[in-house]
Amino acid sequence: MRTATTIEASGAPWAETVDFVVEAERLGLDVCWVAEAWGSDAPSPLGYLAARTDRMLLGSGVVQVGTRTPALIAQTALTLQTLAEGRFLLGLGSSGPQVVEGLHGVPFAHPLGRMRETVEVVRRVMAGEKVAYDGRHVTLPLPGGEARPMRVSVRAEHPVPIYLATLSPRMLHLTGEVADGWLGTSFVPEGAATSLEPLAAGAAAAGRTLADLDLCQGAEVAFAEDEHQLGAMLDERRAGLAFSLGGMGSASRNFYRDAYARQGFADVAAEVGALWQEGRRDDAVAAVPRAMVAATTLIGTEDGVRGRLRAWRDAGITTVRLYPAGADLGARLDTLGRAIELVEEVG
Repeated sequence: MRTATTIEASGAPWAETVDFVVEAERLGLDVCWVAEAWGSDAPSPLGYLAARTDRMLLGSGVVQVGTRTPALIAQTALTLQTLAEGRFLLGLGSSGPQVVEGLHGVPFAHPLGRMRETVEVVRRVMAGEKVAYDGRHVTLPLPGGEARPMRVSVRAEHPVPIYLATLSPRMLHLTGEVADGWLGTSFVPEGAATSLEPLAAGAAAAGRTLADLDLCQGAEVAFAEDEHQLGAMLDERRAGLAFSLGGMGSASRNFYRDAYARQGFADVAAEVGALWQEGRRDDAVAAVPRAMVAATTLIGTEDGVRGRLRAWRDAGITTVRLYPAGADLGARLDTLGRAIELVEEVG
């Protein structure tokens, strides 16, 4: 298994974030993804990190479909692939209506169709074609004017692998069909079939298998010295999980809650989501059981984390995305270094 992490340019001081990435590469990390969400954009810091790193792959985790035209996504990817000298991975995601409609003012409807058409156009643009495309969501060139099909002038010497960040069964099927890799989240290895089966079905529809995809899954990693400390650490993580179940969406639509429900936590997901939407945040946090935190993270004693990594490996995960815990930069790097060693041992 390969190792990865995710950073974003907003939040911690940028100089500290850069130090983290540079040191992570020295520790042997294979991939660094840069998040976007509703904070800093992803492409800008990726260009900077391309100049500060030498070996690790750099990926957008993720560029949000709908916030840029497919042609601009392709131009950005080609530019970053040139700057990174072949080390760039294009991660795309549909995000959600709160961000896409609330922040960007772009309709969120039909994310599956938008994603499919975006990937098709991005690949054509990156291939150097003059692009003419007549889709439901993308039409090139715009009809009714003087425009003609165009090709971009930027080229890259290396292909750009495309990863899709997806959760729902239909989007997972699309990922298996058209992507080079899957950026997963909200993962429980014991419930992996709920994700891997639609991924495999999509791959089969395209004449491929799951072995043709990099399955990249992530979770927080932290090490407890004993069971007493572990209990406290699991309790601290309850709030983050409650936010995913209740705050990352609306009362009627939360892709993270749905993903956890499909993997065996339907009752907990429904209860926590309802409490959160009612404004009972403390009750929502209290309703998250320690067992769910343990099942959905890499938090444990060293033997416990080793065992969970084996479960991820056996489920078919090929790249482990690590979110290292720690009170400061040094502590986070210590956690990351220990985790990388365990992944190498288990993988």
